[in-house]
Amino acid sequence: MNRLRAALVAVALTTAIPAVLPAAVPPAVAAAPAAAALAAAATRPAAATDWSTAVVDSTMARYTPSTIGGWSYPVGLYLYGQYLTYKRTHDPRYLTYIKNYVDRFVKSDGSINQSFNSLDSMQAGRLLVILHHETGQDRYRKAAQKIRDRLNTYPRTSDGGFWHADTSSRAHQLWADGVYMVNPFLVEYGREFGDSAYTDDEAARQLAVYGGHLQVASGLLKHAYDESKSASWADPQTGLAPEHWCRAVGWYAMAVVNVLDAIPANQSRRPQLLGIFQRLAAGLEKYQDPATGRWFQVIDKGGRSDNWTETSCSSMFTYALSRGAQQHYLDPHYADVARRGYQGVLAELSVGADGRTELAGISIGTNVGDYAYYVARTRAVNDFHGLGAFLIMNEQLRGA
Repeated sequence: MNRLRAALVAVALTTAIPAVLPAAVPPAVAAAPAAAALAAAATRPAAATDWSTAVVDSTMARYTPSTIGGWSYPVGLYLYGQYLTYKRTHDPRYLTYIKNYVDRFVKSDGSINQSFNSLDSMQAGRLLVILHHETGQDRYRKAAQKIRDRLNTYPRTSDGGFWHADTSSRAHQLWADGVYMVNPFLVEYGREFGDSAYTDDEAARQLAVYGGHLQVASGLLKHAYDESKSASWADPQTGLAPEHWCRAVGWYAMAVVNVLDAIPANQSRRPQLLGIFQRLAAGLEKYQDPATGRWFQVIDKGGRSDNWTETSCSSMFTYALSRGAQQHYLDPHYADVARRGYQGVLAELSVGADGRTELAGISIGTNVGDYAYYVARTRAVNDFHGLGAFLIMNEQLRGA
């Protein structure tokens, strides 16, 4: 009996049991910020609350697999974080929830009603690879292959970078966000289905092309690049967007770690990717907010009064720096930078009177713009961009 079949049996036996948060969250501090709860816990045993299961249980209580949203990258990101939590806890409810979400879109014959004309639409494809790995059902391979095959005809810049979307408004454009939407899927697809000769090379190539255009002298990446230099936001000389928007850079940071973890040690572009990542890490360390440990919505302009620290990118940077130090892609001291980031993100997490977690300070979805545009973005609570990034970070740094 495979793991998913076992999961379905277990869920059938436990459906009458409501999801609850860990008993280690004391009623007296239920509404306190997570940082205060952690400080209070200093006089108690260190292993207090499993924040990953707390966030997952809270989110599953808020949404069913049918109401969590359509096929999208924010939901895909969140559910990937939920899968990481499942891999550690083996709670069958977590995997069954993911399967029930995906099965809304993938029919029994493997068909999926998606055109995959944007990189954003490909991110949730990671869930297809996961479900094939967990269940062995060929329907998920067929659905995932549709993304892989779409890349054969997907439009590119002259040096091979995938456009952000196959539309006139995104033509010739590389957005840092896009590298996470397709490249982790690619390397995981290649490993699962024996296609790594192509997928590893393509993923490394994309990160190299994007990094080559977007990274500037500070080590930070601009949000986007337009090869045609015709977009309203594009510098007429460089084609670059004007600002370093934090989550765009966070997507790149996580993607480069995922790809470095997957590609062979002798992959030809590996030294270039390591150089990009190391320069980026130095820039992130420089601009980390010393007061909170988090990073600002516009990374390099934290001194402006209207700028604000953003939770999703802070989680992304924390994960990437921690994993980078652990894997020896970065100097060991970046583990300390990551720990400061981790405590800063935990300070944005609280537990409400209803016993459910609340993660604050998350920028909603964002296009390319100027400084005023970014800092005016809505600061949401429990936005999936933040929840997914939090889970990925927390599974990396639990107990740090």
